[in-house]
Amino acid sequence: MKPVRVLAVDDSAVTRRLLTLALTDDTGSTVCGTAPNGQVALAKVGQLRPDVVVLDLDMPVLDGLATLAGLRRTHPRLPVIMFSALTERGAAATLDALAGGANDYVTKPAGLGGADEAVAYIRRELLPKITALGAPCVIGPAAVVAPPVQPPAAMPPLPADVVAIGVSTGGPNALAALVAGLPADLNVPVVVVQHMPAMFTRLLAERLDGMTPLRVREAAAGAVLEPGGVWLAPGDHHLVVLRDADAVRLGTHQEPPVNRCRPAVDVLFDSVAAAYGPRALGIVLTGMGRDGLAGSRRMRAAGAQILVQDETSSVVWGMPRAVAEAGLADRVLPLDGMAAEIARRAARPRPASVSRPPAHPAA
Repeated sequence: MKPVRVLAVDDSAVTRRLLTLALTDDTGSTVCGTAPNGQVALAKVGQLRPDVVVLDLDMPVLDGLATLAGLRRTHPRLPVIMFSALTERGAAATLDALAGGANDYVTKPAGLGGADEAVAYIRRELLPKITALGAPCVIGPAAVVAPPVQPPAAMPPLPADVVAIGVSTGGPNALAALVAGLPADLNVPVVVVQHMPAMFTRLLAERLDGMTPLRVREAAAGAVLEPGGVWLAPGDHHLVVLRDADAVRLGTHQEPPVNRCRPAVDVLFDSVAAAYGPRALGIVLTGMGRDGLAGSRRMRAAGAQILVQDETSSVVWGMPRAVAEAGLADRVLPLDGMAAEIARRAARPRPASVSRPPAHPAA
């Protein structure tokens, strides 16, 4: 397969060297050029014709956000992966970049022992994303999507009492579009696993909260699931739902990663299957890999419903494809049709009197 050509843009000569070492070898990628700032990068893109741009955020002359805006004007389809520091400022800027059209991000290695560890980290964390976003399309037979697994009894599905969402690459923008389309009177709680590190998930929850009449929060252990609430798994913690005598509550833990992920979709979906059985609705959105496949299988075995995002509207059709091709999806939908389908399959609307209260009630 033809190597993926990468333009590495970073003001640090050390980082540019590490990227070159990590991506030039037998990795299937090659650094076709480097740039110390966005101005140089924009001048080089037309000449080098990279398949993917790896872009730093904090640079002199022209920073990452301004460079991204320039790339989106001249090369709207060129995949861009942000390479950002794991700081609050870096997390906020990364979310800005994703909203501005970046395809994905990787946090820079920190606290590692030396160049060899940094190169290994880049190959482990960045290389798969470069491959997924930058590999040339190979036209071949269309994927065969198996029909959904039907429950033993030919009965209509029960209305969902909970919505569980799993998402990864392309997730922040997909979640923004989805929550903005959910009705204000949605009568079920929503729990979400987005593959993201700590700090990013809190900032993402705050941003999503401003896009919907529903209440979006980062999940906290012990919180009671209530209609109209949306809870996002905290970075580096698995999220589960637990039913006790009085209510269904959230739990978090730091048991080992599943599918190399923490939080993992499979962990959440397993707990949803146990707590809600057939009164659950699972959603698998854009993302690399197969996280959510095993959990979807367990949810379907419990009688739950599963919806997945279609290929055309996905940034990477990995996670939803795995579920669809296993025959576990009740429907494969474009992103812009997902919110309406969730509302249709959820329980009946709440009375308007119990909708979300204003953020600052009058004294």
